[in-house]
Amino acid sequence: MRPAYVDFHTHLDLYPDLGQAIAACDRNRVATLAVTTTPKAFERNVELSSNSDFVRVGLGLHPQLVSERHSEIGLFEKLLERARYVGEIGLDRGPAHYRSFELQTAIFERILNACAEHGDKILSLHSVRATKPVLDMLEEHLPPDRAGVVLHWFTGSKSDVRRAVDRGCFFSVNEGMLASASGKRLIQEIPLNRLLTETDGPFVARGDKPIEPGDVGRAVEMISELVETPAEDVRRRIISNLRSLLQSG
Repeated sequence: MRPAYVDFHTHLDLYPDLGQAIAACDRNRVATLAVTTTPKAFERNVELSSNSDFVRVGLGLHPQLVSERHSEIGLFEKLLERARYVGEIGLDRGPAHYRSFELQTAIFERILNACAEHGDKILSLHSVRATKPVLDMLEEHLPPDRAGVVLHWFTGSKSDVRRAVDRGCFFSVNEGMLASASGKRLIQEIPLNRLLTETDGPFVARGDKPIEPGDVGRAVEMISELVETPAEDVRRRIISNLRSLLQSG
């Protein structure tokens, strides 16, 4: 069954009922990457999504949790053989996490090296205030033919976009990003054939409620308005982009 939409970065296990969140993605035919924030969360997500046609699970070690969960890197490396998708991983140099940045960098390097060794991986990367070091580390530790890379909720500069595009990266964008002035500017710089949609649920809200699992329809409409392309063409293009990404890993 072909997907109708793509949600390439969401935290389904942070919704009140993971099983119901998975069922919603299946019901609406949303090709979904359910990222995890720690390796210990991976197996439960895999178990509950094992019969899903549309939900795939990413093995993650979130940079914001590295200071307290860095000891799980051994488990991450052990589980990596079972995971084609990797996320959420990356670097965060925001004020709340700056003190752990050196440790984040060491963990991220181990993850990239392990992905390079295994090959055939698809990564969803966090890069808050750390676009340049993330791209630097990709170039140093992960050859483009060993993994496909998606930059989640990208907040870099126009030159960062060009550098990432040249590296072969894709970009997953959500309502929150597209509603900001900087996000609207960046969307003009990202080639349409490198765009994917995401919800980043439940962290993105619509009104006073978290966005529903897989609900990327409004993001498609916002892209359509910003790039002056019919929404149906954008929807189809994003599905085609996902196919291209999966062939690149």
